[in-house]
Amino acid sequence: MDNSTDKKITKAELARIKREEKLEAEKLRIESLCAYEKEYDYCQYICGIDEAGRGPLAGPVVAGAVVLPKDCRILYINDSKKLSEKKREELFEVISREAVSIGIGIASPERIDEINILQATYEAMREAVNKLTVKPDILLNDAVTIPGIDIAQVPIIKGDAKSLTIGAASIMAKVTRDRLMYDYDKLYPEYGFAKHKGYGTKQHTQAILEYGACPIHRMSFLKNILK
Repeated sequence: MDNSTDKKITKAELARIKREEKLEAEKLRIESLCAYEKEYDYCQYICGIDEAGRGPLAGPVVAGAVVLPKDCRILYINDSKKLSEKKREELFEVISREAVSIGIGIASPERIDEINILQATYEAMREAVNKLTVKPDILLNDAVTIPGIDIAQVPIIKGDAKSLTIGAASIMAKVTRDRLMYDYDKLYPEYGFAKHKGYGTKQHTQAILEYGACPIHRMSFLKNILK
């Protein structure tokens, strides 16, 4: 008697069990990311805030503000840096569909040079909050307290890996900024922005030395390179 069919069924069953175990583990992980959201459950609108692009030599800094429904449990949300580009893009679409409201704020390289990166980041965050279609009752921020906002704030160190809404904001900011850098790559292909997104890689530094700065470079970040 040929038992190959039975073996195939057994393997398929084991694969199914493993998939279910992974799914359950992911659901538990996501539930653990809702500790702050549960703590402030008495608030109607809880907003997560995060930014992308504080460190690069070129391009804007982008802030994301996201308000999710109370019962929202989007699987695979995490600190955007821990996700593949493909997964970030997938989650960007899911968050866009499911969020109560999303705000994006952008501070240009010129603005960064004018007021410094920290103040430009705060400015982008305020813009993101102001673009929301609802007024949050509380802000869960990734590590910072934003000046000039009359909403209660909770700064959370490494918040994008500890809070579902901050993680969602992290993804929205990162994907938005990456898309902008792809567009800039078409305008200034010699710098390789599509590959490194403006960060100070060896390739990027060599391109700056060879071609000089372009209009999206942060001149205040290039002093040591260009001197």
